[in-house]
Amino acid sequence: MHKHDVLILGSGLAALTTALRLADQRRVAIVTKRQMADGASDWAQGGIAAALDSGDSVAAHVRDTLVAGAGLCDEAVTQRVAGQAEAMIAWLRNNGVAFTPDPEIPSRLHLAREGGHSRRRVVHAADATGHVVQGSLLDRVRAHPNIDTFERHVAIDLISGRRAGGAEHQIHGAYALNKDSGEVETFAAGHTVLATGGAGKVYLYTTNPDTATGDGIAMAWRAGCRVANLEFVQFHPTCLYHPHAKSFLITEAVRGEGGHLLLPDGSRFMLEHDPRAELAPRDVVARAIDFEMKKRGLDCVYLDISHKSADFVREHFPTIHRRCLELGIDITRQPIPVVPAAHYTCGGVVTDSDARTDLCNLYAVGEVTFTGLHGANRLASNSLLECLVFGHAAAADILATPPAPPLELPPWDASRVTDADEEVVISHNWDELRRFMWDYVGIVRTNKRLARAAHRIRLLHDEIDEFYRNFRVTNDLIELRNLVQSADLIVRCAQLRHESRGLHYSRDYPETLPIAGNTVLNPRPGTLCPSVCGVANAATP
Repeated sequence: MHKHDVLILGSGLAALTTALRLADQRRVAIVTKRQMADGASDWAQGGIAAALDSGDSVAAHVRDTLVAGAGLCDEAVTQRVAGQAEAMIAWLRNNGVAFTPDPEIPSRLHLAREGGHSRRRVVHAADATGHVVQGSLLDRVRAHPNIDTFERHVAIDLISGRRAGGAEHQIHGAYALNKDSGEVETFAAGHTVLATGGAGKVYLYTTNPDTATGDGIAMAWRAGCRVANLEFVQFHPTCLYHPHAKSFLITEAVRGEGGHLLLPDGSRFMLEHDPRAELAPRDVVARAIDFEMKKRGLDCVYLDISHKSADFVREHFPTIHRRCLELGIDITRQPIPVVPAAHYTCGGVVTDSDARTDLCNLYAVGEVTFTGLHGANRLASNSLLECLVFGHAAAADILATPPAPPLELPPWDASRVTDADEEVVISHNWDELRRFMWDYVGIVRTNKRLARAAHRIRLLHDEIDEFYRNFRVTNDLIELRNLVQSADLIVRCAQLRHESRGLHYSRDYPETLPIAGNTVLNPRPGTLCPSVCGVANAATP
């Protein structure tokens, strides 16, 4: 048994921010299923949105976020997040993050522009912002004596009061599989933070790393937390299309710096879909590419930045330039073949403004959450900002509470299970799930497609549940169990939305309803997930 004041599941920007803000006063454990640097935060290319230019304003950042969110953003949350952006950038710089300076005024930061933004406001470190930010914060995490890191440990389930002999609505830690020893370990903590990221791997094509299997969403749902707006899955318009380029994202900033989307004959097409052309929000661009590919029977379209000088391209996009060259594509002279791919989970576990969930002592930060910021479509480069703001908020709320001593928790019981006799069942189910989710619950949806997906999910769920109850847990089984649960919640949310809005487009309901509402699922039907700590634990969407 491991005992800490705070247990953090995940190791992305949300996790590291929360840990560093806590560590001077609390003993913290970070549990991550691969290495500390593995995850979506490290892959983030674009940057962090912040109104730093003299011609920009927090109000303009808020307005752009609300427009992209298609009427579903919580305006108070959006104002709070945008209003703290400058302070978050300062905090990162104080922690050693070296952002790209303005070449004309080196004392200032260079600001990029991305789709959906009315101004240049994206602070970045060339085209590898996430990697630079994660590297700097990881150095500080590893050096802090109050932070213990547990790599190659995959969380199985949260430990609720039912298992610990306490109140049903309390969380006291988690069970996690040590992938090296094969044993399940118990992590006891006064507070637990979910920072596990999104569920992009539920789809066949995604820009996400292999770690994005919806673990936190599924664990929170099983424990009793509400989830919301999971039908809004953002498909990034431009993922590199190449047989040897798994999940390689072509950043929004390429279009922001003047890149053109082209058909194979070299003609542009975005103006036929939106007057903002390549600078339209991601949902518009992704649907336009999907339309053109299906209409013309194309495998991909092309993103061209070669009309800019070679020096400009190499300076602004060194990572993309280098990776494409490895694959035989010189982006200073050739267009980049691209396709849409699942990119970001805009909904998730319902939290309040302090990152608290429906369950006492359980917090959630980052892509795993529904905070009200992203609405029906996330504005580019708001995701890392959300990690920072809510990581600070979660830490502040935890520090405002006297540390609760970890309980003596029951160990994991594996006495009635055996080793699996046919692991091939897991790989086949994994492949089937991702394929039918791509076909039936993708960029364009219909009632019939959603019903087909729901039927297949029920069959998979029963098969996996039987497998889980009879055999020892493995990493693949844990992730598949969570993916199927996440897929079920995505489909259920999509079936409840009888309109097209933002990232959710239905041929059966092509119009947008005049009144915007959130899609909220409750694991305890007929209850309101009561406030169990004497506070209004979770926002009521």
